[in-house]
Amino acid sequence: MRMTSSQRKILSSAASNLNPLVIVGQGGMTEGVVQKIAKVLDDHELIKVKFNEFKEEKKDLTADLCAQTGAELVRIIGNVAILYKESTNPDKRKHLI
Repeated sequence: MRMTSSQRKILSSAASNLNPLVIVGQGGMTEGVVQKIAKVLDDHELIKVKFNEFKEEKKDLTADLCAQTGAELVRIIGNVAILYKESTNPDKRKHLI
C-alpha cells in the first residue's frame, strides 16, 4: 500500500501526541528489536521509533525495518521515525486512512 501525502499528513498529526514505544540504542537493529517493533505495530498500528544511536543511518535502518515488518514510513522527524501498519484484525483498527 502506497500512502498519499494527505494520508501521511493525517497519520503524522495523529502521531504528534504519541511517545516513542521502541528505542534503538547501542545494540542497533537486532532481530529482537525488529520482532518487538512488529509486535508493537500489530498492537498499535501507528508508532514512533526513536534512534538514540545510529542517527546517521536512521533512513537506511528505517527502510530496512519497513521492509522486514511490512510497515509504511509516515515520516522521520529529527531522530524519530513514525511507522504505520494497518491491523489485519478489523476490530483492532484505530486509524482509518
